[in-house]
Amino acid sequence: MSGTGLAIIYIIIWWIIFFAILPIDVERKKMIKVEGEDPGSPENPKMWKKFIYCTVITTILFIIIYLLMKFEYLNLRNIII
Repeated sequence: MSGTGLAIIYIIIWWIIFFAILPIDVERKKMIKVEGEDPGSPENPKMWKKFIYCTVITTILFIIIYLLMKFEYLNLRNIII
């Protein structure tokens, strides 16, 4: 598979994992209420922590998928056609 195809697979996996872990570890209790702000939004969404977790999980899954494709246990061309 080409580098472009591998990059697209990595990005798709990354976004799926990111949206899956986004609601984890969110505290919805606000100490300070701001006028015009959604009361259910988190005060500290911890985005850097989620970004790092997402990247690590995606990299591990991508390596597994890449190795399966390299040793022909998973052939994406046959699945699509």
